[in-house]
Amino acid sequence: MAEDNSYESILCVKPEVHVYRIPPRASNRGYRAADWKLDEPAWSGRMKITSKGKVALIKLEDKNTGELFAQAPVEQYPGCVVEAVTDSSRYFVVRIQDDNGRHAFIGLGFADRGDSFDFNVALQDHFKWVKQEGELAKLEASQSAAPKLDLGFKEGQTIKISIGNIKKKDAGGAKSRPMGGGLLPPPPGAKAGGLASPPAAQHTAPAAQTNTAPAPAPAPATLLDFGSPVPAAQPAPDVWGDFTSAGSNSSKDTVKSGWVQF
Repeated sequence: MAEDNSYESILCVKPEVHVYRIPPRASNRGYRAADWKLDEPAWSGRMKITSKGKVALIKLEDKNTGELFAQAPVEQYPGCVVEAVTDSSRYFVVRIQDDNGRHAFIGLGFADRGDSFDFNVALQDHFKWVKQEGELAKLEASQSAAPKLDLGFKEGQTIKISIGNIKKKDAGGAKSRPMGGGLLPPPPGAKAGGLASPPAAQHTAPAAQTNTAPAPAPAPATLLDFGSPVPAAQPAPDVWGDFTSAGSNSSKDTVKSGWVQF
């Protein structure tokens, strides 16, 4: 048998308990503390509950020397090792066992009801922990036995990620440009298909500023001689007209001077 190297921890200690000799069970109704000689305990001393691994040990020791009187290994609770009596909450029937495997049943009683409550709770908490540890061990065993998923890439294996359609933006929001040599857009107010006519005031206003300018000289005869006689140059009429005359006279003089009326 393999040696158990688990640490032994203390669960509960009660400084005074009583041990009783109990008669054989007469029926299956359970034990009754009233059948014991409660005023004549067989032994009195200290009780200690320890745990070593999954097993809880009820130890009855001398309160002065600590010498072991008896012990009861408990592997399950509630169970056959510790059994409550039917007529009181302060007394239990405990099966003690020696190193040779021999066992006997004794009565165990507490002077205070709170001590018997602590005894009961200490055993319940220990085996509740044992149950949780067993369930956790089963869960870990099932997880380790299950085949593990191999999510690593094999040699030469690749992965492709689809990001979706991405629309490219026009660079700088550039608009369609005209071909080389295109016309510039017309100025504001111009009509389609023609140029705006200059107002009459634009033709007559400079006349007031250049009234004293000399008349242009006639071109040389050698440049204008195409084989036909050229009439002699006539004196130039008054190009700008009389500024003191009415508007009708001024418009007639402008037509004679060569300006086109738009």
